[in-house]
Amino acid sequence: MSSELPFENVFAGRRVLVTGHTGFKGSWLCAWLLKLGADVTGFALPPATSPCHFDLLGLEGRMRHIVGDLRDPAAVYDAVATAKPDVVFHLAAQALVRYSYDEPIETFDTNVMGTVHVLDAVRRVGGVQAVINITSDKAYDNKEWIWGYRESDAMGGRDPYSASKGAAELVFHAYAQSFLTPLGIRSASVRAGNVVGGGDWAADRIIPDCIRAIERGEPVFLRNPTAVRPWQHVLEPLGGYMMIAAKLMTGAPQIQTGEGWNFGPSARDCQPVLRLAEAVVKHWGKGAVEVAPATDGAAKHEAHLLRLNCDKANNILGWWPAWRFEDTMRETVGWYKAWAGGADVWDLTQAQIAAYEQAALLANTPEAA
Repeated sequence: MSSELPFENVFAGRRVLVTGHTGFKGSWLCAWLLKLGADVTGFALPPATSPCHFDLLGLEGRMRHIVGDLRDPAAVYDAVATAKPDVVFHLAAQALVRYSYDEPIETFDTNVMGTVHVLDAVRRVGGVQAVINITSDKAYDNKEWIWGYRESDAMGGRDPYSASKGAAELVFHAYAQSFLTPLGIRSASVRAGNVVGGGDWAADRIIPDCIRAIERGEPVFLRNPTAVRPWQHVLEPLGGYMMIAAKLMTGAPQIQTGEGWNFGPSARDCQPVLRLAEAVVKHWGKGAVEVAPATDGAAKHEAHLLRLNCDKANNILGWWPAWRFEDTMRETVGWYKAWAGGADVWDLTQAQIAAYEQAALLANTPEAA
């Protein structure tokens, strides 16, 4: 078995631009890239919550931090020109389904035109070796069937958020074919399941809602307890993103540029919302779960069933999920409990990254597969 992950020595000394670095996934990615020795620049709006993982990690003092709006093409261009990146991870987005019903214009403007602005800046600035465009499993036109969506399935979306992510995929495909590939810039668009992990305090997301309820001594209320989601720890897809980026930068011949990739849990780890909430209560050691009565949210459509097929990443990249559902919940709740107990968040986060790396080394072997 190899003693290191496939991307472990690729990012040292590399210039990396992460859009959305002040968000939940972006802050975890930056912490991991810094551990690997990368020269990291971030471009994003100020953190949207207090507390937030970005601030608790002290990332503003550990990397180049640029505040700007994805909807401003000049600001995006300046950030790319300043970073002079070898690789770009585009995570910045309006990421909440229910918020997209309240602010559809903002959602489309950020997720669709924001992607245009990033990809256009990359082609104009030049020098970029690889681009990883991060969208969502909700980019697929969800028929709520029992099998997982493949990368070749149709894009779409009934709600504004899902539609904006489907449209962002079309934008990526057009830019990859028309500009990036002819310029020698290798690229991929990646889609993950419902990510969870420590350091997320966003509104209207299940784990933060559970933690807030427990801290207040209130029951965890669920509006859609039977909905099945592909839950995975945030480090799972981030490892996949870095794996595909490393292969693109090193010119791995089996990786075609401009394609889509899924990174999700195994089918047996796709669980209903109720089980996730019960797992939070179990690992915290207190709390209760109740089903909320119907509210105005009942009129806002949310998918009931969504799964990803990850055969492509399994067979071509050799990427496999490292943590099962119970592992994910133990690590996630453990992070929040440690934070609540006064742990140093940088050390806590780096320790979980190191633990995940060891688990991934075991998972990403022919024997484990």
